[in-house]
Amino acid sequence: MEKYRDLRLKLLEKHILSADELFPAPLATREQILSVHSEHYYDSIENGSIDPKAMKEIGFPWSERIILRSRASVGGFIAACLNALDTGISGNLSGGTHHAHRDKGEGFCVFNDFAIASTWLISQKRMTTALILDLDVHQGNGNSSILNQSKDIFVCSMHGKNNYPFRKVPSHLDVELPDHCSDEIYHQFLDQTLNKLSQMKFDLILYQAGVDPLKTDRFGKLDLTLEGLRLRDQKVFNYAFETKTPIAIALGGGYSEPIEETITAHCNTYREAKIHAKNLMNLL
Repeated sequence: MEKYRDLRLKLLEKHILSADELFPAPLATREQILSVHSEHYYDSIENGSIDPKAMKEIGFPWSERIILRSRASVGGFIAACLNALDTGISGNLSGGTHHAHRDKGEGFCVFNDFAIASTWLISQKRMTTALILDLDVHQGNGNSSILNQSKDIFVCSMHGKNNYPFRKVPSHLDVELPDHCSDEIYHQFLDQTLNKLSQMKFDLILYQAGVDPLKTDRFGKLDLTLEGLRLRDQKVFNYAFETKTPIAIALGGGYSEPIEETITAHCNTYREAKIHAKNLMNLL
């Protein structure tokens, strides 16, 4: 949990972001969350009546602050998506909670910010199509269970074949990577994937920029370097620019030991975002 605070401070310290580029996350409304999640599940989180076994599957204990933190994470990503549609690029220094399903959470994910944001913005006619580009080391099974029948939201997940979750839910496009995948092999898969996606047209890219493909990550099984991940982000932002598609970023996973490797990788994502921001903003 400390990575969120530490990342914010490091982004400011390194002058990657300035204080006037950071904004408090608004809280997602009950209506927004219920566009994806069941009423029973939402209420059980809000009032603490959730079964302890279900809370254990999420991965941390229930507390009175969990509903505020979870609503802020979702609200922050909705705000980032709205800002990206207006300016070309934006991000949320949290989120990427792609393991949350309609009626349960798991894998440190309570509410599914990607599913909520994309579904809500389409219902509000802010866009008509969206791409969820999930490059976390773990498959976004919650994204898939909620959205894999959608004709408006395309879910692409590129992940470790043998990583959690061990029962995958099919996405629109799944790209499975072998254990100990190197930078070179990873980028061969990534180039092929982005080439396929470039044949389609979307109003917004929702980018799950997890940094757990790092070799140092304790929950990953890939062998990417910091430079390999930086190049991944560069290619994603180039893809957004070349296809003239606004992009909203969420952090996703990152569990390196020491945690400084994770912080550095997340900083690199935002450093690349800032490099490409001017070009993306000029699209609109």
